[in-house]
Amino acid sequence: MSAAEVEGVFQRARGRTLDAFSSEKEREWKGPFYFIQGADPQFGLMKAWSTGDCDSSGDEWEQEVRLTEHAVQAINTLNPKPKFFVLCGDLIHAMPGVRAVFSGHYHRNAGGTYENLDMVVSSAIGCQLGKDTHGLRVVVVTAEKIVHRYYSLDELSEKGIEDDLMELMKQQ
Repeated sequence: MSAAEVEGVFQRARGRTLDAFSSEKEREWKGPFYFIQGADPQFGLMKAWSTGDCDSSGDEWEQEVRLTEHAVQAINTLNPKPKFFVLCGDLIHAMPGVRAVFSGHYHRNAGGTYENLDMVVSSAIGCQLGKDTHGLRVVVVTAEKIVHRYYSLDELSEKGIEDDLMELMKQQ
């Protein structure tokens, strides 16, 4: 796949549809197909498990990266190709230098801090259960800090990312 094709894959979702599955082609049943489901690459767990320190170890991902690459290579050799691939479960176990964890599922903005670790819950793009607007969180990561801000969909599309966040991304 060329660089342009790879970039295009991540821009295929527009207008609440994914053009990888056109409604014209997928409207009617055309026979059996298959998809691949992978779970729990859990980067960092293998070292943590091997050292017996699952709470603070896990800062090395080499084994998991190698296995994940192997999984992708195995899938790429299949003929016929799967209709799609779904990755579920724990994506990471531990990450060196974690300062914040970002999540969703609460359908409203929330969060807290525990022992210098921020928990940031972003409200939903879809159904709102609180008073927050439909939106997205922009997260800027620098060597010194993590700065995040929740934007309504209208605000982000009309005004873009605010100047102070853009300035942080320019700093080196």
